Amino acid sequence: MTLDTGVVWLTIFVLSVFVGIEVISKVSSTLHTPLMSGANAIHGIILLGAILVTGTTDNNIALVVGLIAIVLASVNMIGGFVVTDRMLQMFSRRKPAKKQEQAAQKDGAA
Repeated sequence: MTLDTGVVWLTIFVLSVFVGIEVISKVSSTLHTPLMSGANAIHGIILLGAILVTGTTDNNIALVVGLIAIVLASVNMIGGFVVTDRMLQMFSRRKPAKKQEQAAQKDGAA
C-alpha cells in the first residue's frame, strides 16, 4: 500500500508549520536580532533554490508556484534586512545635544 505523494508533502508542510510556530513563539526578545540575521541568510538560500527550481521546470503550474515562491522569498528577505537594520539603529550611540549645537555654531560662524 503506497501513499499519494501529494498527501505526504502536505503532511510534511503542515507539521513544519506547527513546529515553526512552536519554535518561534518560545524565542526570548534578546535573541531576536541574531535570529533575524540567521533567518535572512536562510531566506537567501530559499530564494536561490526557488530561482533554480523555477528556471528548470517545464510545467506551467510549477512555474506559477515557483514565481510566487520567488516573490514571497524576496519580500521576506528584504523585510528581514529592513527590520534588522532598524533594530540595530536602536542600539547605536547618538551624539550628545551639546556637541551637535557646538558643531552647528562653528558651521554658522565659518
